[in-house]
Amino acid sequence: MNANEPVQLLSVSRSYGTGPNSVTALDDVTLTIPQGSFTAVMGPSGSGKSTLLQCAAGLDRPTGGRVVLAGTDLTGLNETALTLLRRDRVGFVFQSFNLLPSLTAEQNVALPLRLAGRRPSGAELRDVLAAVGLAERARHLPGALSGGQQQRVAIARALITRPQVLFADEPTGALDTNTSRELLAMLRDMVDDGLTIVMVTHDPVAASYAHQVIFLQDGRVTSRLEAPTAEEVANRMTRMTRMTDTAGRTPHPETAGC
Repeated sequence: MNANEPVQLLSVSRSYGTGPNSVTALDDVTLTIPQGSFTAVMGPSGSGKSTLLQCAAGLDRPTGGRVVLAGTDLTGLNETALTLLRRDRVGFVFQSFNLLPSLTAEQNVALPLRLAGRRPSGAELRDVLAAVGLAERARHLPGALSGGQQQRVAIARALITRPQVLFADEPTGALDTNTSRELLAMLRDMVDDGLTIVMVTHDPVAASYAHQVIFLQDGRVTSRLEAPTAEEVANRMTRMTRMTDTAGRTPHPETAGC
C-alpha cells in the first residue's frame, strides 16, 4: 500500500442482498489511481462502474476488501469520520448539476465551506470561478446560465475545498457535444496542474481525454488502456458489449446502470 496514492482499492467486493438472491456488483477489485492522473472507468450496463466509484469515494461501504482514500484507510471509520474526510479531501461532480436555484453561482460555490462552518473569502471564490471560466457570471442564478456553465459551477463548488481527488459520474452526460469537449479539456488541464480525477463515463470520446481507461465487466477489472483514443475505446467497448450479449447476462435491478 502506498499512502501517497489518492485512491487504492485492495481486493474490494460489493454484494447486494443475501442468500440465493445475492448479486455481486464488484468482485475482488484491486486498483490504484496515481496522483495527478485522469482515469476513466467504463464497461457495459451492470458492470459495476458506479459501484466502484461509490466505494472508492467512501459513499458506499464494500462487503469485502479495503479502500484507502487520500491516505486514509476507510475500514472501520464511522459515518462522521467518513463525512469529514469526503468534505475535506474529496470533490464530487455528477451528471445532474445539483445547484440550488435560489443561490447565485458564487453562493452555490461557497456552500460546501459554509456548511463546514467556514466563510470563504471573496478572493477564493473569484479564483475558483475564474479557473472554470466563469469570473463574469458570479452573480448569475443557475436559471440564467447554460447547461455547460451550470456544470462549471458544480465543478467550481467541488474544487473550493481544494480536494486531493475529484470523482465525476457522467459529468458530460447532460451536455451537448461541443460543451462536453470544452468541459473535458478544462478537466484535463486541471489534471495537468496536479488534480487527480476518476470519471465514470459511457462516452469513448470523453474517455479519450483520460490518461488511462479501466474496463469493468461483471464486477471485475478486465483490462486497461493507456493513452486511449476514442476509436480504441469504442472498439473495446463494442467487443465487451458483444461478449455480454452473448453470455445473456441480465443486470440485477440494484446494479443496472452501474
